[in-house]
Amino acid sequence: MSDRSTWGELRKELGVDPAHPAYDGARLAFELGAEVRILREQRGWTQTQLAGRAGMTQSAIARFEAGGTTPTLPVLERIAAALQMRLSIALTPA
Repeated sequence: MSDRSTWGELRKELGVDPAHPAYDGARLAFELGAEVRILREQRGWTQTQLAGRAGMTQSAIARFEAGGTTPTLPVLERIAAALQMRLSIALTPA
């Protein structure tokens, strides 16, 4: 993953317009990837180790952690299970 630690830093670097329709999706992908990276690193695992536990490739985990992909619910469930966590999705007021 890059040296950026927040969505705001990446948004500024890329010149992302918050009014653009894809903005929220890109933000969510970045934040999900960052959270998975933090959880993986807390366990002392490499991307390869997480990938093996989730039945994925290391490159797929790397793309996910970098916010480069928008995962499906089944992929999120596999990653959560690999991290020994339960996926929880919530709708909150905007």
